[in-house]
Amino acid sequence: MIAPVIGLCVGIFIGVFSQLTMPEAYSAYAAIGILACADSVLGGLVASMENRFDWRQFLAGFFGNGAVAVLLVFFGNRLNIALSTAAIVFYGSRIFNNFSRIRRFLLNKNEKKDMIE
Repeated sequence: MIAPVIGLCVGIFIGVFSQLTMPEAYSAYAAIGILACADSVLGGLVASMENRFDWRQFLAGFFGNGAVAVLLVFFGNRLNIALSTAAIVFYGSRIFNNFSRIRRFLLNKNEKKDMIE
């Protein structure tokens, strides 16, 4: 459960405090890729809380979702279609769904213990 959170914190730390810069032309691709990867991290956290976390599935989803999201934006730009909006809506809704599952799990965690005792 802790590994996805540690990875997210390390990535945020590197992104905020490093001197690395990205060309503005790639910013849309990076933003959608980060959104897709954040969805995978939260999905991994949910899976870990439900005791069904699998490293292979997490890594495949993390890199696969990121690649599909970036390719979606790339092809959308080539076709002059705003496919980035579709990616934002899709991954954004999944992030909110995963966050609500995490919240429910944490809120119900103590209630289940009280019912057992």
